Amino acid sequence: MHNILSLHRDLVAEQYTHGPYHPFSINDPKPRNIHKATVRDRLLHHAIYRKLYPFFGRTFIADSYSCREGKGTHRALDTFRTYARKVSKNHTRTCWVLKCDIRNFFASIHHETLYCILRRSIPDKRILWLIERVVGSFHVVPGVGLPLGNLTSQLFVNIYMNEFDQWAKHTLKTKYYIRYADDFVLMSHDKAHLQTMLSRFDRFLHEQLKLTLHPDKVFIKTFASGVDFLGWVHFPEHRVLRTSTKRRMLRRIAIDADEAVVESYQGLLTHGNTWGLKDRLKRLKGQA
Repeated sequence: MHNILSLHRDLVAEQYTHGPYHPFSINDPKPRNIHKATVRDRLLHHAIYRKLYPFFGRTFIADSYSCREGKGTHRALDTFRTYARKVSKNHTRTCWVLKCDIRNFFASIHHETLYCILRRSIPDKRILWLIERVVGSFHVVPGVGLPLGNLTSQLFVNIYMNEFDQWAKHTLKTKYYIRYADDFVLMSHDKAHLQTMLSRFDRFLHEQLKLTLHPDKVFIKTFASGVDFLGWVHFPEHRVLRTSTKRRMLRRIAIDADEAVVESYQGLLTHGNTWGLKDRLKRLKGQA
């Protein structure tokens, strides 16, 4: 209670200062640097999130799926399948898919650009002051970057990318567009149209949001040839787990066949064509 009252006094007096972060690394599946805030600061992050999300959540497009109530990976996968079926006219014509990924997403968020976006919707200068304290508590280079690990970071990147979502949907009139964090896809029966959209996407992200597409993770290919999106490779009649995800899953279970771990993977496998993998999981669980 003493700590809570102390935090409250600092906020009322506008003397709040964000504490240091505890950095650590994970490999899930690629190396990531996580920065964990103190309990005091995390308490404030949750309070900010609870106040801002109800408002900003209503402004997001329906096909933004990351870190949103009632959305998530599985909903995004189902929408991907639905849109592919519509574009391909139930798999009777070619469906082309533009898949994009933003390079160093969290580490590239430009603070001043984020503040400008927030100022358009938040008139209260005290709230803006507090947000600037939280956002400014971390940087990769001065004025750039949000920490992986903050609850507020998840909300702020959605607010940031909502600028792109709204432009893509309402200015470019893109119809079959889906975004999950820094991964997004656009589908069309016209490959040339997607090539034009890619050029316009790249320009908008660079000029308006100071973000860069990852050159090794951008492609245009047919749905029939298999499209890697959100950990699954999608085909017209089925989807299979990405090879790297499958190997990581089997390695982890070989090391630790804890029942909760196995059940979580079994739940994951229900979302695709994975009968062989399910059998392997049962055998590994039986050997544990």
